[in-house]
Amino acid sequence: MKNIILTFIIIATGLTSFSQKFVSSGKIEFERKVNLHKLYDYEGTWGDYIKKNAPQFLTSYFDLTFREDKSVYKPGREVTDIKANNWKNFPGSENTVFNDYTSASFTSSKQVFEQLFLIQDTMPKMKWKLAAETRKIAGFLCRRAETIIMDSVYVVAFYTDEILATGGPESFNGLPGMILGIAIPRMHVTLFATKLELMDVKETDLKLPAKGKKTNLANLKTTLQSSMKNWGKEANRNIWFLTI
Repeated sequence: MKNIILTFIIIATGLTSFSQKFVSSGKIEFERKVNLHKLYDYEGTWGDYIKKNAPQFLTSYFDLTFREDKSVYKPGREVTDIKANNWKNFPGSENTVFNDYTSASFTSSKQVFEQLFLIQDTMPKMKWKLAAETRKIAGFLCRRAETIIMDSVYVVAFYTDEILATGGPESFNGLPGMILGIAIPRMHVTLFATKLELMDVKETDLKLPAKGKKTNLANLKTTLQSSMKNWGKEANRNIWFLTI
């Protein structure tokens, strides 16, 4: 009898260990928060004006609809905040990014002041360093990873291998699972998942952006650098928000 009970426990334990469910499609809501007071802290009189008239955190929401092979990241629900309304055109607020993980390519629509650009290029390759730290995000246990983008911008990410797509918000990719959290200290911005909606994502749910002046990532950066060459540090900030 004892042997029968022991065998049952072993089988039950084995079933439990293999019962973990992996998510292959759905929609994730991301909350993007930009600390405007920190971002403009060194600006003197302009910084004082920001602290008096702008919200400390500029909050916006994006939806990432995904399958294992593709995803679309685009603006989500609106935030009703009178102060925030004055910042609705903040760089990156209208970014839409379509990622094809099979071909390692992306198509992105980005509004740059009065000009809409349509960027088509290969997905950026990111060299991640994994760390031991973990945290729960939107109900998923996530592991920490770190990388450098745009030569000098340090990024912290948290990803889960319970979601099979190897992507994340904006153009972040390359980890063994879905990125649910991003923090970029130098840009004073965070992107964290708030919830996951399980859904059967169809091809029609993953539409490529189609409008805008066609270019690639390198040419877009050259255009931005040329048009903002006299903007000082603000030029770098804008370029980072528009090209991540």
